[in-house]
Amino acid sequence: MALFLSTFSNKVDAKGRVSVPAQFRASLVNDNFASMVVYESFINDCIEGCDLERIKKLSESIDNLDPFSEERDAFATAVLGGSVQLSIDGDGRVILPEVLLKKAKIKDVAVFIGKGSTFEIWEPKYFEEYMAQAKAQAKSKRNLLRLSK
Repeated sequence: MALFLSTFSNKVDAKGRVSVPAQFRASLVNDNFASMVVYESFINDCIEGCDLERIKKLSESIDNLDPFSEERDAFATAVLGGSVQLSIDGDGRVILPEVLLKKAKIKDVAVFIGKGSTFEIWEPKYFEEYMAQAKAQAKSKRNLLRLSK
């Protein structure tokens, strides 16, 4: 599974094209095909992204729910139905769907944030506000984090 780390800012052009950070692209190549999956975040006002393996695992988790339950239907619709697989072109760019750009309020610049097995794409001002909150919360809850042996 891919590992996404660090923070990068890249320009978004009028067509919604944005350069995927080189470190992320390296994790998004599978069988000589570079792609990523994006969807509206369920936690933050941003776009969430991952590799194909991660979305397959999410799909398997959804399949483990009761096949006729409302929860399974809701997750399948929201997560899988709301996901878009994007091909990364030869210049390392993707075209982010306009509907996702609008929901995340991204216009000219996109900030890519590595979050381990996933990443997020933010509007810079909103990310700056979120980062301040996240740092404060992480500092106050630092005793909860343990390294596994």
